[in-house]
Amino acid sequence: MNNHDSEKVIGTLEHEGYIQVSDEAEAGLILYNTCSIRDKAEQKVFHRLNEYKRMQGEGKRFAVIGCVAQQEGERIFERAPYVSIVAGSASYRNLPQMLTRLEAGETRITGLDDRQTDETFDTEFTVRSNPHRGYITIIEGCDKFCAYCVVPYTRGKERSRTSASVLVEARRMADQGFTDIQLLGQNVNSWRDPSGRLSFAELLSAVGNIPGIRRVRFTTSHPRDFTRDIVEVIDATPTLCDHIHLPVQSGSSSVLHAMSREYTRDWYLERMSWIHSAKRDISITSDMIVGFPGETNADFEETITLLNAVRYDAVFAFKFSPRPNTPAVTMEDSISEEVKNERLRILNDRQREIQREHYARHLGQQVEVMVESYNPARGQIVGRSSQNKTVNFTIAPEAEKPSIGSYLPVLITKTMPNCLVGEAVPGVIPFEATRQAQPFVVLN
Repeated sequence: MNNHDSEKVIGTLEHEGYIQVSDEAEAGLILYNTCSIRDKAEQKVFHRLNEYKRMQGEGKRFAVIGCVAQQEGERIFERAPYVSIVAGSASYRNLPQMLTRLEAGETRITGLDDRQTDETFDTEFTVRSNPHRGYITIIEGCDKFCAYCVVPYTRGKERSRTSASVLVEARRMADQGFTDIQLLGQNVNSWRDPSGRLSFAELLSAVGNIPGIRRVRFTTSHPRDFTRDIVEVIDATPTLCDHIHLPVQSGSSSVLHAMSREYTRDWYLERMSWIHSAKRDISITSDMIVGFPGETNADFEETITLLNAVRYDAVFAFKFSPRPNTPAVTMEDSISEEVKNERLRILNDRQREIQREHYARHLGQQVEVMVESYNPARGQIVGRSSQNKTVNFTIAPEAEKPSIGSYLPVLITKTMPNCLVGEAVPGVIPFEATRQAQPFVVLN
């Protein structure tokens, strides 16, 4: 989501006449897009700002944007007085005006909207870094207020784009040759059409049925808004990828209650049963936190048993770290770093075993792969399956190397915990997108 924010910021500035350079040494203005979801990311921000201090005498101007900017506000000027602009993500739409003020001589400019803004950052000038896979933000902000999470305080309240505006952008991308589209939101399935026309599942179907689009993904979903029709529309729409990322955070209902997640273990497992009973083999991934204040050994064991029950294809696990302004800051963090580290190790070790066993189901299967890069050292081509799994494969010696962004079937000959290995099916011509504008009508 931060990457896509950067793409939109770059496009906005280029439309205003700025030119992006490849080296910060050539830049007159450096914008630093920041994340505060974890303490480590936040620490990196101020470490990088200290590095920028040496450039102060070169006449460069600096802007700190994103979540750390919103969180720290004008304190950034105190810690790094050579910074000229501090702007949260809800203020990106105002960047052109801020830069006009900067060029007029102002040295401390802030864009720190409160969480009550109703506006989203929509722009047709997005500069997309990948010509084949692109992002569309359909909802910004968050209203969930989980006890550990800083996002509602840095991204503002939930505000959705209309289905019409999303479909216009998706159709424009398809006409430009994009075949893989990912819908984004802090809680993407919390999207509610301001026009009242489509549900989230219906929006998925509408995007998936746009001519030229071959894959549609969505990230990140919240269990509280995960409905059965999402699974049904994946089953019914071949272009919707068979992958769902549904963060659980803990397998213990008591810890989930302390986290203010507002669902229970059984509620989450019911949604897993919908996915497991789908006609398609849908890959499931999740996020988990270990060492949340008050998490007992029994609570942690429930997280491990949840792993065994769901059998995730991947889990992104982290140690709890308190974030500013969140309720968890005031909770007694009685769990030692040693215990947190051990629980994280146990969880990752068990998940690695599950992935090794679970990935084995793909042995002997043919999967469609989108080519992403080449690995000459290994003589392999690197791609990604519809289930969002990395696939390293080879082609026949006489075959022409497929181009980046093309699709072709691959026979899986070996499985590993984090990737699949295979051989391209011989004699099949890779699918490549065509780039041609087609007429269409938008109904307001």
